[in-house]
Amino acid sequence: MAPMDREIRARIQAHRSPHSAEPLYVISVVARMLDVHAQTLRTYEREGLVQPARSRGGVRMYSDHDVDRLRRIRRLVDELGCNLAGVDVILNLMERMHDLQAEVARLQDELQRERDRHLPAPRPFRPTGDENESPA
Repeated sequence: MAPMDREIRARIQAHRSPHSAEPLYVISVVARMLDVHAQTLRTYEREGLVQPARSRGGVRMYSDHDVDRLRRIRRLVDELGCNLAGVDVILNLMERMHDLQAEVARLQDELQRERDRHLPAPRPFRPTGDENESPA
């Protein structure tokens, strides 16, 4: 990433939350950030792997969330040798797994609330003094 890109990104990051869904970057900036050609990003869009927002003038605008997703796509393609159809399947499975993990966490919290509501609080352990004696 060029020093100017780092500086711009750092300034933007300082003013909002990380992994924002707010469209911030034009295609040329994202292409430089990821060291890919802009046409590669258009191909990913055409294949349905990423859906950047559009400005009123029709310019593609990418969010931090989009850039993170594009980094995952690049890793799958470059490091694992996946084709774009495989990338689509993997990303969909990853999203489904994330959703299921969130659902499990929600259900665990709900179960704990029900336990707390219906079961008495555990009594504190009080030693009787017999713990040090060995059985006869």
